[in-house]
Amino acid sequence: MITARAAATFEPVGRSVATARSFVRDTLQGWGHADIVDDAVVLTSELVTNAVVHAGTAAEVLCLRAEDHVRIEVSDRYPEREIPLQSSAIAMSSPDREGGRGLQLCAALAGRWGVDYSATHKRVWFQIDLPERSVGTRAAGPVLPTELLPLADERVRVAVVQIDRTGAITAWNEDAEHLFGYAADLVLGKPLTDLVAWPHTPGTSTGIVDALQLSRWEGSYGIRSASGRVSPVYASHLRVRGTDGEPSTVCLLVRDHERAVLQTPLRLPATDGAHSEGPGADPFEVFIGSPAPDDLDGLLQRTVERARDMLDADSAFLLLATDDETELEVRASTGLPSARQRFARVPVEVGPGRYGSARMPAVHEDLTQVPGAVPLLNGTGMRSVVTVPLKVEGRLTGSLGVAAEAPDRYSNEEALRLQFAADRIAMAVESARLGELEKLRRGSLSFLVEASDLLAGTLDRDQTLALMAQMTVPTLATWCAVYMIADQASEPYLSYVLHEDEDRIDGLKALLAKISPPDPVPTPGARVWAAPAEAAHQAALRTSMRSLGLGEPASVSSGIGTTLATAAAVGGETVVLPLVARNRVIGMLTLGKPTDEHFRQEILELAEDLSRRAALALDNARLYSERMAISQSLQRSLLPPELPHVPGVEVEVIYRAAGEGNEVGGDFYDLFPIRDGAYGFAIGDVCGTGPEAAAVTGLARHALRLLAREGFGGPAVLERLNAAILDEGARSRFLTLLYGELWPQEDGSAVLKMVCAGHPLPLRLRQDGSVEPFAEPQPLLGVMDDLELYEQTMTLDPGDVLLCVTDGITERREGTRMLGDDGLADVLAGCTGLTAGAVAGRIMRAVERFAADAPSDDMAILAMRVPGLQHD
Repeated sequence: MITARAAATFEPVGRSVATARSFVRDTLQGWGHADIVDDAVVLTSELVTNAVVHAGTAAEVLCLRAEDHVRIEVSDRYPEREIPLQSSAIAMSSPDREGGRGLQLCAALAGRWGVDYSATHKRVWFQIDLPERSVGTRAAGPVLPTELLPLADERVRVAVVQIDRTGAITAWNEDAEHLFGYAADLVLGKPLTDLVAWPHTPGTSTGIVDALQLSRWEGSYGIRSASGRVSPVYASHLRVRGTDGEPSTVCLLVRDHERAVLQTPLRLPATDGAHSEGPGADPFEVFIGSPAPDDLDGLLQRTVERARDMLDADSAFLLLATDDETELEVRASTGLPSARQRFARVPVEVGPGRYGSARMPAVHEDLTQVPGAVPLLNGTGMRSVVTVPLKVEGRLTGSLGVAAEAPDRYSNEEALRLQFAADRIAMAVESARLGELEKLRRGSLSFLVEASDLLAGTLDRDQTLALMAQMTVPTLATWCAVYMIADQASEPYLSYVLHEDEDRIDGLKALLAKISPPDPVPTPGARVWAAPAEAAHQAALRTSMRSLGLGEPASVSSGIGTTLATAAAVGGETVVLPLVARNRVIGMLTLGKPTDEHFRQEILELAEDLSRRAALALDNARLYSERMAISQSLQRSLLPPELPHVPGVEVEVIYRAAGEGNEVGGDFYDLFPIRDGAYGFAIGDVCGTGPEAAAVTGLARHALRLLAREGFGGPAVLERLNAAILDEGARSRFLTLLYGELWPQEDGSAVLKMVCAGHPLPLRLRQDGSVEPFAEPQPLLGVMDDLELYEQTMTLDPGDVLLCVTDGITERREGTRMLGDDGLADVLAGCTGLTAGAVAGRIMRAVERFAADAPSDDMAILAMRVPGLQHD
């Protein structure tokens, strides 16, 4: 029956062999089988070397623990080797050869071993039997009858060894000489580590050097005796200080099977729930109660309450480890003030503000003597505390602790009891935690997919800012603020503020406006920003002092004017995430919590993912806006800024460019003075739409003005323009163009000279409602080198209207129907008596109503009307 399992995969690189050795060593020590570690590590090293070095494939290592043995399997992806015949003995290689040495070692060191093959894998396994006694585990029990006490030698020998602060042996008693064979004068002054054969107590990563610095430690290791053998011992270390203040460590050692000499049995009432279960009782349910909570938060809260009651404590707390085990996160507590913020994180191991005893049981008689030993209890009034680790298969998953306001409340006995409880609930807590993480990760994935879709759906900067804030609040934070940076030389400025309570937004914005923005640091990840909470505290202080009529301190400036409610809403943890796009910090996303709240690590990781997507969306919106502004500026330069006033002639132009964001396409128009009394006009259509057509548009419009003002007539102007278009080579496009010159007359009429080069013919509307073409068709431009164009002279009588359009008007379609020249003429015939502006407007409305779809081609309308002489 398999009681524990651990697996890992190692890449086909040389360093994987050392990593695999560490994995097996930590796993077996965590299971409490330190005495078989050396053999197992040697065999694993050989087999993994065969896989990753010789076979060149990844290696999968699986550790299995049964009641009486440990089995380790090493699999690789090199199954082509010859399968040994069952009927023949396996020929071992020479010890001097590298190949096959792993199998020789298996035969020599393992109780059983074998090789299995499949279509894709080869697996070598070995099995090491466990000793009958448990090694490296700590145990305790109640008072027992004499016949049930453990057997010991007739004379129990307790080696007493004392070492100084440097680890050198300063005392070595007779029992130590008898147990290990060294006379005192041979070991005094030598480091104890020279004699210790560590592996240490399973489940800890603390080495002998670190263990000797602890105030108290109990566990198993080995001492190398004078004969060269390793003698397993059970040790109890106690760190003391002499009358001169010099610290030293006293080590009491007995043979490992006599550990009961150094351990104190538990003194528990017969009715204590921790030991009252029957033979078939579930240890987890005995401690946690039945039914157990089905959610992680409920399970953790029940755990701390039971732990507090079990040791008659004033408070209890439980922290869970992050995935990399470098930090512990507060997840449940009872009896502690609200200042112990949920989801607050504490680094593990040594150093100021760190949780140094998380990986092994620890008892602190008086925290006032060791301030900071348990950072969670700073400022709570708790004096004595006992903490124990929660471990699953040797891996740290959390820490459970109970504390009391009185000193000296707890000893090793309570630590053992609490550790038993922690062992009973560790697996259930880890299972519930993994379930919660799975739900959170699935929700995070769905959240990020939706966020990506929303952010990708807009190129508007302001809308992107609003979307980012609305996705953040309240899903990730209570409030958020976005700071933007215009360019590298500019300071960050507050761009957007949102709070889950709309009534708090104005106060929050006023508060943040008085604070210097966070530094634009490009380092990824969230960093804590204390300024908002400090400003909120000062604002709340001023408000309270004013309400009490005490005024304000001279050193405190006034003017923020926030309320106590706003201060409370901002008084929790605040973090800043950089918005980095294209290797440039373009802003900062600030997330905040109300008073007494912290962010979960998973939420910060999700916020970091969101900030990366939002930063790219914001930068895309910026680039789009900049390029759109440049494009529109260039496009506007291709159209005349304004139409000149032509005496005696009404002029109206309507222009529509096809395509979103385009202001100019392939159609163009112009009206400009040539000389006194003469005006040039043009309407044209370049083949195609968009920027390519607009480039030819600009060439044509500017060339027409230049050539006309140089005194060239209509045919000469168009011939030279045709040559310029052909000179563009591959970029050239053919062009239809109606060009004319207009001379208003004193009698109210107007004389026109026109050349219609492949363009839809202009239409003339008389006062009687008749419509007729007003020019003859000629070849278009940009196709042939030699053009023979001629000029036609026409007269517009008073009241006549000249309508010029591009083919986007006449070729307007609805299914198989097309407006056409006849349809345009019919619409124009109904415009008798209208002004030029009214005529152009009616034509455009008729074109738009002709089809339901948006126009796919550029459209231009130029309407000119000669109203005639006005008489009083």
